[in-house]
Amino acid sequence: MKEKQIDIWLVGNTGLRNPARISDGFKLYAQSPFAGQLIGGKNDVAFTKYLSENGIINNKQGKDATGSHARKWRLMFERNGLIYPDVRRIGCRQEELGPIGQITPFGYMFLQADTYPAEQECFLRTMSVEQIPTTTDSGKLFSPLRWILAVMLELEKRTGSSEITRTEFALWGHTTDPTYDLQYVVDNILDLRRRRAVAPSKRVFDHNEINERSKQYSKNKGNFFDYADMNMRYLRITGVVQRKGRGLIIAPMKHVVAEKMARATIGSKSLFNAKTILANGAPLPSDDLAIAKELLASVEGMAKDQSVYYDISDLDVNDTAAVNIARYRVEEALQLTNEIAYADKQRDQWREIAEYMRLIERGGGVSREEDEDSRIEVPKDELPAYLEWILWRAELAIDHMITEPNEVRGFKIDSDFLPVSTAGGGRGDLCCEYQDFMLVTEVSMSTSSRQEAMEGEPVRRHVSDAIDSSNCPVYGLFVAIKIDTNTAETFRHGIWYDKRDNKRRLDIVPLTLAQFREHFVAMFESKNVSPEKLRDLIRECAIRRDALDGPEWKLYIERTVQNRTHLIREGRLEEGNSDNLIVLPGMTVDHPLLGTGQVLLAEVICRDKGNSLATIPFAGQLPDEIRILPDGMRLEHADKGLMDVVAYQVAFGDKLWYMKREDLLSAVRLYY
Repeated sequence: MKEKQIDIWLVGNTGLRNPARISDGFKLYAQSPFAGQLIGGKNDVAFTKYLSENGIINNKQGKDATGSHARKWRLMFERNGLIYPDVRRIGCRQEELGPIGQITPFGYMFLQADTYPAEQECFLRTMSVEQIPTTTDSGKLFSPLRWILAVMLELEKRTGSSEITRTEFALWGHTTDPTYDLQYVVDNILDLRRRRAVAPSKRVFDHNEINERSKQYSKNKGNFFDYADMNMRYLRITGVVQRKGRGLIIAPMKHVVAEKMARATIGSKSLFNAKTILANGAPLPSDDLAIAKELLASVEGMAKDQSVYYDISDLDVNDTAAVNIARYRVEEALQLTNEIAYADKQRDQWREIAEYMRLIERGGGVSREEDEDSRIEVPKDELPAYLEWILWRAELAIDHMITEPNEVRGFKIDSDFLPVSTAGGGRGDLCCEYQDFMLVTEVSMSTSSRQEAMEGEPVRRHVSDAIDSSNCPVYGLFVAIKIDTNTAETFRHGIWYDKRDNKRRLDIVPLTLAQFREHFVAMFESKNVSPEKLRDLIRECAIRRDALDGPEWKLYIERTVQNRTHLIREGRLEEGNSDNLIVLPGMTVDHPLLGTGQVLLAEVICRDKGNSLATIPFAGQLPDEIRILPDGMRLEHADKGLMDVVAYQVAFGDKLWYMKREDLLSAVRLYY
C-alpha cells in the first residue's frame, strides 16, 4: 500500500490533557451561573476566572486574559455529549438538537456517576460514538477507540498479546484510521517491533523512525509522542484499555467489551446524528441482556480463578440493569484483590518509588533510561495527585500496616493503580494504622507562604479527628517539596481545640520530599525497614520543638534526618532509641510496671540562684518566660537564669512518683 500524507487525530484537547479533570470541571459548570451562557465568546473570561478560583485550573494572573481555557473546557463538554453544541455551523437547525450550552440528558446522567467505574462507563459511551473526522477525509467519521481496539485485537491474534507500545502507537496508532487497511497497519507495527528489538540504541532508532514517518506529516514532528501521551490517556479512561509500560493493553476484565466494540470500518451516520446520539447517551453492548450476561459470566470466571469472594445473590439475573450492577460488584471485588497484590509488590519496587520522588522534586517529566519503554513519567499537570500516590506507595512498601491498602488512601486510582485525582476533604490524604500507633500523612505542592494558609488548618484538624477515632497515639507527617517557615511554625506549636474546646497538642512534623526520600532509601538499602523508624523520626524531630523557633526547628529536622539516615545505613539505630529525646510538659508516660501516667512537675536546680532547688509546673504549656534548651537537660528562665532538670514528678493514678530524667527516658514510652 502506497503511503499517503498523514495527520494525527485527537481524542482530547491539548489544553485539557487529563480527562479525569472533566468530571470536576463539569460539576462546577453545572452548578454555576455560566451553564448555558458560554455562547459566542460571551463570559469566557469570567468562566476562566471561575475555574481558577475554584481550583480546577491554575490560571496565574495575566496568563490567560482571553478566556481560552473556557473555550477548551466547553469544547470537551460538547465532544463528550455533556452540553449541546452549536450545530448551526454544520448547517443544521439548533432547535432539532437543543439549546446551545444547556446540559444534555446524558450530561445529567454523567453528573449522577458517583463512582470512578460509573464515570468510566460514561466515557466509554462517549468514545464509542463515531464523531472524529478521518485523517484523510474530513467528511468521513470514525471512533478512535473502536479503531485502536481493532488494531490491538489483530495484534493479539498474531502475537498472543494485545499490547501496543508507546512508540508503535505514536507512529502507527493515532496516525491511522479505518481508511487504512487494518492488515497493512498491523504489518507495519510488527515490522517496527522487530527492527526496534535488534537496534543497538532504542533512542536513536526512535529518533530516526520519527524523522522518516514525519516526511508524510506537515506539522511539528514532536506531536507524534506529545499527542500520543494525551490520546492514550483519554482512551484509558474508558477502562477498556489500561497501561502496559508506557503503552496500552486491553484490560482483562474488559476483553469481551473490547471484542464487541472493535470496528475497523468508517461510520455511516452524519455528524448531526452523532451529536444527537451523544446528547442522549450512546448505547453500549452491555445494554443488551444477552451480552450483559456474557460479560458477567466472563468476570465471574476471573473471580473464581483467583478465589475472589463476591455476593450477587440478591440481584435478578433476568434484568439488564441488575446484571450490570452484578458485574460492577464482581469487578470491584477483583479490583480490591488486585490492589492487595499490588500493595504486596511495593517492597520490591522501592527503587522505582524513589525515582518517582526525584521526578516530582524536579517538577515532573520523564526518567532518562535508554529504552523509552522502560521510562517512568510524572505528568507536570498532575504533580499533586502523583505526590499523594507516591507517598501511598512508599507507605505500602514500608508495610506492617493493619489498614487495608484501599482504606489508606483518600484519592481515587484507575485499573492501573495510577492516581485519578487528589484526595477529597474530610480526612488525611493517607491514614495508616499500625500495631501501636497511627500515621496521618498530608502532602502539598505549595511552596510559598500560601502553604501555611492552605494546609495549616486542615492538617491539624485531620490529625485531631484521627485522635478521636483511634485508641493509640497518632502522629502527623506533612510532606512538601519545600517547607515554608510559617508552616513549620504552625506545626511546631501544634495547638488544636476540639469541638468541646479541649486543648490538644498535636505531633505533626514537616519534611521535605527529599528528606523523606533520603530516610526511605536508607531503610531499604540497609535492609532495615520498619514503620517504627518513621515514627521515631517524627518523635525525635518533634521532641525539641518547644526549645527552638521555626527556622531553628527546620534546621534541627534536617540534621535529625541526616543523622538518623547515617545511623540506619550503619545499622546502629534501634527502634525506640531515646538518647536524643526531651521530656516535654504534659507528656503521657507508659511505664511497664506503673501503667499510664502524666508528667506534672519538673524539679530543677537554679544555678544562678546559689544552686537552690525549685519545682516548675510541667502539666501544661510552659510560661512565656521559661524555655527548654536544645539539650533537653536544662531550662532557661528570663529572670532566674539557667536551671538544671534533676527529676520529674509523674502521676500514676492517685500516686505520685519522682523519676530521674535518664530513668524516665529509658524505662517508659513518652507521647502526647
